[in-house]
Amino acid sequence: MRTADAYAEVERLTRKRARNFAYGIMLLPRAKRQAIAAVYAFAREVDDVADDAELAPEEKRARLETLRAALGGEPGDDAMLVALADARARFGIPDRPLNDLIDGGLQDLDQQRYADFGDLEGYCRRVAGAVGVACVAVYGADQPQRAEKLGVALQLINIIRDVREDWELGRVYLPQEELRSYGVSEDEIAAGRLTPAWQALMAFQAARARAYLHDGLTLLGYLDNRSRACVGTFAGLYGALLDRIERRGFDVFDGPVSLSLPAKLRIAGRALL
Repeated sequence: MRTADAYAEVERLTRKRARNFAYGIMLLPRAKRQAIAAVYAFAREVDDVADDAELAPEEKRARLETLRAALGGEPGDDAMLVALADARARFGIPDRPLNDLIDGGLQDLDQQRYADFGDLEGYCRRVAGAVGVACVAVYGADQPQRAEKLGVALQLINIIRDVREDWELGRVYLPQEELRSYGVSEDEIAAGRLTPAWQALMAFQAARARAYLHDGLTLLGYLDNRSRACVGTFAGLYGALLDRIERRGFDVFDGPVSLSLPAKLRIAGRALL
């Protein structure tokens, strides 16, 4: 497969599947945009395998390990692997975050509950934190810790937004210690009960996510203008999404929470300016 065709495919996938990510990377120069789309496509493939309800756990494990092996081999005709191989060669994307992504997918097969926040933070670093570390190489900044922190922030917001969806997959990412502390049971999550205890718990989760977002946004000072606009856009989108969830009283049970297209474009425009 030609590299140009592979990049066209991962960009198409990103536009179709990325809820917020695509609005940031559209502000990048072409080569960086293509490379980030390749990283996104790889992360999407890992997620899709881990979440596929029709696959047995051992089949999921085998497919994830096949993806890991492919990182060290020839990409063949797989568009995602062709694009990722070129992006890695062009921008020096390290192996570690890509392997961490696979480890995060494997963790989803083995672990559906998290005892405390330290336990959850380790998982967040393996998934969204790893995406941040992979992408910062493309942006051209030697700031993996700041990029990882920002990735963790976005994952914490995802966890708040996706409580219902994750429950349906048999997963509860909210730390068990904190559920007990605030007096929220898993039965209440299953029933979608919007209680004062639930709202207090989620307000605590939101405050922590904002603290991580604040720290992660220090990355902006190390980026060139276009990369800063990209990162500022998707961080702004996630921040606005968290604000909207909060205004709804943390009701994440009654349908998906999302931003309108005009709102997304306004945020992207502000970041670019």
